[in-house]
Amino acid sequence: MDPTYPVESQEYREKIQGFLDEYLPSNWSGIGALDPESRVQFYSDWRETLRDNKLLAPNWPAEFGGGGLTHIEHVILNEEFARRGVPTSGLNDGFSIGMVGNTILAWGSDEQKTHFIPRILNGDDIWCQGYSEPDAGSDLANLGCKAELDGDEWIINGQKIWTSAGQSANMIFVLARTDVDVPKHKGISFLLVPMDQPGVEVRAITNIGRQDHFNEVFLTDAVCPKENVLGGLNNGWAVGNTLLGYERGVGATTTSLRYRAELDNYIALAQEMGKADDPLVRQDIATFHTQVEIMRYRGMQALTRYIAGQQPGPESSIGKLFWSHYHRDVTESAMHLLGAEAMVGMGDETRAGLGAPDIGTPNTAANWMSSFFIARPGTIYAGTSEVQRNIVGERVLGLPKEPRADGGSWKESQSAYK
Repeated sequence: MDPTYPVESQEYREKIQGFLDEYLPSNWSGIGALDPESRVQFYSDWRETLRDNKLLAPNWPAEFGGGGLTHIEHVILNEEFARRGVPTSGLNDGFSIGMVGNTILAWGSDEQKTHFIPRILNGDDIWCQGYSEPDAGSDLANLGCKAELDGDEWIINGQKIWTSAGQSANMIFVLARTDVDVPKHKGISFLLVPMDQPGVEVRAITNIGRQDHFNEVFLTDAVCPKENVLGGLNNGWAVGNTLLGYERGVGATTTSLRYRAELDNYIALAQEMGKADDPLVRQDIATFHTQVEIMRYRGMQALTRYIAGQQPGPESSIGKLFWSHYHRDVTESAMHLLGAEAMVGMGDETRAGLGAPDIGTPNTAANWMSSFFIARPGTIYAGTSEVQRNIVGERVLGLPKEPRADGGSWKESQSAYK
């Protein structure tokens, strides 16, 4: 079963196919086929091509430099790009456009939209995320990074951690505590903070895959303008959850296409290793096929909501929970297929977005090992699986909320720890 698109949508699908035929190299076989240096250059050049053709932020209103596409046109564009293994944006645009850009359009003042949106599209502002802290991971509302108003500026002090791509960003959206005397969810503001200043220090964290993708960010008397509060003072929890909806709902309609390509690689690997007839391997293949199909049907469900004009909500946690565990399991099973061959050196990074490898990635032991390592934190970042289950249980299924002992102010809760 596949979704039925309006007859007139076929014309737009052919238009996108023609665009890809025109602008992609004649020998294009997917972003994963490029070496790391060529990949970075391609992302940069491709971003300019998308921007010049109003396809970098295709769902944004035309008045803000977006494509002004209908919901169904946006879905078709994503599908055709996914099938050809082509990125839909630049390297940091998942944060810049997909997260904070969409959130600014949803919550920003006219002045904030006028200032920030063009700078995001032009690549002048490159964003990263300042949410998690050493003592505020799963319990994000326990964050202790503080911002105090001093005249026309916020003075910010604190630490953020697991800041993806922080080393390549010049702006960071920060959840900071602006009122310590109210319950902790109610005293947080969403600040738009420049990183190119003396009070911001970025330190790389080398992960198990030997990559410096994550960072620590230290804010010491860092400043941002008074007007850089998004969504109103002490309303950061609501604004932040809006952004998480965009983060967790990314690629709902195309996720299954990318994981299907990865599963095809897995099946080819089983055949190459002479294990395709092993009953246990065949059982794994059947399980993974079923899970990818579930992703496809969930994508159809999300597509139906999207076409109806609904924004991502708490149900997006289902998708994040599902793909992160699937990717952990399929890469672990690939290690069992490889056996001793899994003890080779690292290959190029294979991750694209939130999960499956780029289409075109060589089906080698080294690349499976890299993908295996990168799949490990998938059940942690963007909200742990435990947090996702609580969201699904409480906000989707309507189950009773867990008992919480944090009814007092944030300041009182900190005193209780001492």
